[in-house]
Amino acid sequence: MKTVNTIYSNGEFVSPHGTEIYDLINPSTNQKIGEVTLADVTDTKNAIAAAKAAFRTFSKSTVSERIGYLTKLKTAIEKRRQDFIDAMIEEYGGTHQFVTMSNAHTGAWFDSMIEVLNTFEFERTINAASVRFQPVGVVAIITPWNASNSSVASKVATAIAAGCTVVVKPSEMSALQTNVLTEAFHEAGLPKGVINVVTGLGNVVGTELTENPGIAKISFTGSTAVGKSIAKQAVDTMKRITLELGGKSPNIILDDADLDKAIPMAVYGAYMNSGQACIAPTRLLVPQHKLDRVNALAKATAESMVVGPPQNADTNIGPMVSVKQFDKVQQYIKTGIEGGATLLTGGLGKPEGLEEGNFVKATIFTNVSNAMTIAREEIFGPVLCIIPYQTEAEAIEIANDTPYGLAAYISSADSERAKRVAEEIDAGRICINGFSHDPMVPFGGFKQSGIGREYGVYGLQPYLEIKAVLS
Repeated sequence: MKTVNTIYSNGEFVSPHGTEIYDLINPSTNQKIGEVTLADVTDTKNAIAAAKAAFRTFSKSTVSERIGYLTKLKTAIEKRRQDFIDAMIEEYGGTHQFVTMSNAHTGAWFDSMIEVLNTFEFERTINAASVRFQPVGVVAIITPWNASNSSVASKVATAIAAGCTVVVKPSEMSALQTNVLTEAFHEAGLPKGVINVVTGLGNVVGTELTENPGIAKISFTGSTAVGKSIAKQAVDTMKRITLELGGKSPNIILDDADLDKAIPMAVYGAYMNSGQACIAPTRLLVPQHKLDRVNALAKATAESMVVGPPQNADTNIGPMVSVKQFDKVQQYIKTGIEGGATLLTGGLGKPEGLEEGNFVKATIFTNVSNAMTIAREEIFGPVLCIIPYQTEAEAIEIANDTPYGLAAYISSADSERAKRVAEEIDAGRICINGFSHDPMVPFGGFKQSGIGREYGVYGLQPYLEIKAVLS
C-alpha cells in the first residue's frame, strides 16, 4: 500500500498539520491501494504565506529567467512520464491508450508558454502613456481528478510565465499522481515558495483559497456547480477568476459527411477518457433521413470497443473513477430508458466479468430529444445521445440549445460549409472533421461552461494586471 504523508510548502516536503486520512481506491477493483494525509486550513495558510513571500522577488524576475524555469520544469516532468502513466492507470482507471497519449504532450504546455514569452510585450506605449503588464499575485490552482497532471502543468506553466507564484490544490483522488508531479517540481529547482502543493478537501483547502485575501487569482477546472460556488466566494475579495467548467458538447454530422468515417470517430470521441471528459462530444446530431445508417454504424462501433482493465493496451473504456460516479451514470441510463429514448446498445449493469470494478457498458441512446435529461445534463460516463434533425438550421438550433458552451464538433465534406456552421455555434472551441488540439489556441467556454480562457497568449493575459502611467 502506498502512503502520501507530505505536502509541498516553501520548497520543502513537510508533514501536514492536518491529520485526516483519505483512502485511495483502485476503481478497477474497488480495493484500497493507499492513503493520503490531507492538508487543513493551517497548511493552506502557510502555503499562501510562502507564496506571498516568494512573489515579492519572483514577480521581478526577467523573461529569460522565467524561460529558464519553464525549461527546467519541462525536463523534470518529462523524465517521469512512465510514473505518471502508471499512477493514472492505477489511481483513476485511465486507460493505457488515453494516459499514454495524454502524457506524450505534457511538455507542450511549457513549450507554448516559452513561445509566448518570446514575443509578448510586457510594456507598451499608447500615445504619451506607458502601459505595463505585471503579474497579478499569488494564484490558487484548483484542479480535478480526470485530467490532473495536464491541468496542473498547463496552469503552473502559465503562472510562471506571468511571474506569479502558486498554491496548487489538486483533487484528493489524484494524490499518487500529484506526488509524482510535485517531486518533478522540486527537482526543477525553482526558488522556494514559487510552487506550493496542498492536497486537501474542497470544503477545507478550497474554501480557504477562495476566501483568503492573500490569493489574487483563482484558476479552476471542474464542475459548473463548484465553479459557481468559487465565483460567489471569490467576489468578496475581488479575486480574478478563470473557470473552465462542464460541457454537453454537440457533434454535428452534416448531410454531406462521410458517415463511415465520421460516425466511428464520433463514438470514440464521446468515450474519450472513458467518457469522463468535459469536452467529450456526447450529443451526436445527425440528419433524420440518415438515422438508420447512423444507428447501425454507431452500434457496431460501440459493440466493438473493449471495456476492461485500463492497463491493457487494447482497452478503450476503463472504469468510472468511483462507486459514486458509477451510480450516477447508472441513474442517468435509467433516466434515459424511462424518459422514452431508444436504447441502441449498452444499458444498465456492469459488463460480464467486470463486476468488481466501476465499469459501465458502452451505451448509446438514439431518437433522443434535446429536451430529455440525458441530452441536457453532463453525465461524465460512456453514454452517447443520438439526436436527429431535419435541416441545417435546426441542427444549429439544437446545438446551441444547452446551458453549456465548452466545445463543439462538425463533420462535412465541405470545409467552408463547416466553417460557416461553426460561426453560428456558441462554443469556445470547435473542431472540424476530427479532434484537434493546439496549446497555443485559447480554450474555455461560453455560458455556463466557464469564464475566461486558458492556453497561449489568451491564457497568459488573465494572470497579469494592467497598469497605465500617464505623463
